[in-house]
Amino acid sequence: MLNNKKICVVMPGYNAEHTVKRTYDEIPKDVVDDVLLVDDGSSDRTAEIARSLGVHTIVHPKNRGYGGNQKTCYTEALRRGADIVVMVHPDYQYTPRLIPALASCISSGIYDVALGSRILGNTALKGGMPLYKFVANRFLTAVENILVDQKLSEYHTGYRAFSREVLLTLPLEENDDGFVFDNQMLVQAIHFGFRIGEVSCPTRYEEQSSSIGFAKSVRYGFGVLEAAAQLRLMRMGLMPQPRFLSPEGRKLNIESPQEQARGAM
Repeated sequence: MLNNKKICVVMPGYNAEHTVKRTYDEIPKDVVDDVLLVDDGSSDRTAEIARSLGVHTIVHPKNRGYGGNQKTCYTEALRRGADIVVMVHPDYQYTPRLIPALASCISSGIYDVALGSRILGNTALKGGMPLYKFVANRFLTAVENILVDQKLSEYHTGYRAFSREVLLTLPLEENDDGFVFDNQMLVQAIHFGFRIGEVSCPTRYEEQSSSIGFAKSVRYGFGVLEAAAQLRLMRMGLMPQPRFLSPEGRKLNIESPQEQARGAM
């Protein structure tokens, strides 16, 4: 725990049998209270290895996509009583050793969302990020900052931490099940006025690290711009979007064990 906040690490997994143990072993167990992995229909031993490590594991019978995986991750983390949820990819692309830093941003009460930025500290290219992805990252981030009136260093990191309140507020079910989910979620957080902080994070692109190809990257880029443009248009009163409407009833659907106990009294 940090400041009496329960910390849960979620790992959206897909064919990560070679890296899931390395990732798990680096998780600081003195801070993290709970670890869960959602296997998105892998064809390898990802789920088997996670269970052998004592990780609470859920398996999707069919692949739901990266965004669909995260929806299950966050729902289960909330049901297990998490106050702060940190997403770590089990492909070992991001070091779990920064989990305390990300969680502290939130447990301190200073931020509601914390991002592990590969751009701060100038480590992206040194860590092996392909040049075309780096250029696309900088271009898309610049355009997004203009469209949503922010100054984030990047929107495309997969290393993130969220407070319980954020996850209960954002209508995540309105977002896509693919890779653009990450950006849609950040745009939602901006719309609802949550405070976003960033921590410099090294990254490593290795043979066993997951990565999307060029064609999917192009589709992702257009999806990212669409998400930011939708928020801009809504702010102008031109295009209302369901993903920016607060789902008040959702707060009653997911309760921690502590909340359930209080309700039974």
